[in-house]
Amino acid sequence: MRIFKRLLPYHLHALLAVAGLLACQQAIASVPCARLVASGNPEYPPYLWVDPNDDKRLIGAAADMMQMLSREVGIPISINYGGPWARVQKSVRDGRIDLIAGAFFTQPRRQYMSYIQTPLTITRTAIWMRDSKPFNYTRWLDLVGYRGVTVVNNSFGEEFDRFAEHSLNIETVGSVENALRMLSMGRADYLIYEDAPAQAYANRLGLQNLKTASGTITREPLYLTLGHQSSCFSDELYQRLNKAMKKLVDSKVMEQLIEKNQQRWREEGN
Repeated sequence: MRIFKRLLPYHLHALLAVAGLLACQQAIASVPCARLVASGNPEYPPYLWVDPNDDKRLIGAAADMMQMLSREVGIPISINYGGPWARVQKSVRDGRIDLIAGAFFTQPRRQYMSYIQTPLTITRTAIWMRDSKPFNYTRWLDLVGYRGVTVVNNSFGEEFDRFAEHSLNIETVGSVENALRMLSMGRADYLIYEDAPAQAYANRLGLQNLKTASGTITREPLYLTLGHQSSCFSDELYQRLNKAMKKLVDSKVMEQLIEKNQQRWREEGN
């Protein structure tokens, strides 16, 4: 009995310590999110590209959408340049970035971020080829035997990604500019990339010898995502973002932002 009495205070201290820790964690979780940091693919006009007046910032249709979303949810959102696309994805995995403003769905990405249910827009991924060396493309199998190029860490839908991994010869490079130049110079037979961003860069680079095939690789939803390692991650925030995104997309504002930023990109290149 004396031993039990001596041990009792220690057990009480331990229980109080655990209770205090749980209370502290609960208090931290209840602190409202004061600010969100978003980023994305910095070579993705008209959706995202580096601000020529501030190289730490991204601009474009997706960036404009983030500002509108910020007003809807009542939380400031900064749209920062986070480096190349591969680094941005790693930063979300590590919790240094909260949101990706434009990502395709893949199962591996789902392991470290949640997809807001309503997509920003639907994109078309095209096959780009040289005018002087076209080939017939109507289905994925038509690419077998040709040399392809695309940008590292890009996804074009899980089904095509699996097909490409097992059946196609595709080199990956660090930027869409490099990929377009490789195609233009004959170092690749085709480029896989979304039509609007690739066309924007081809125009700026003055590459007039490229065209898209009439067939489409995929049409994929482009999503906003919330990283699981974000200090702001919670079901409550996810639901607020879902509700706000649906409201904005239903208002058809994204179409206007895309058109506005296509013009903005063209004017910057002049």
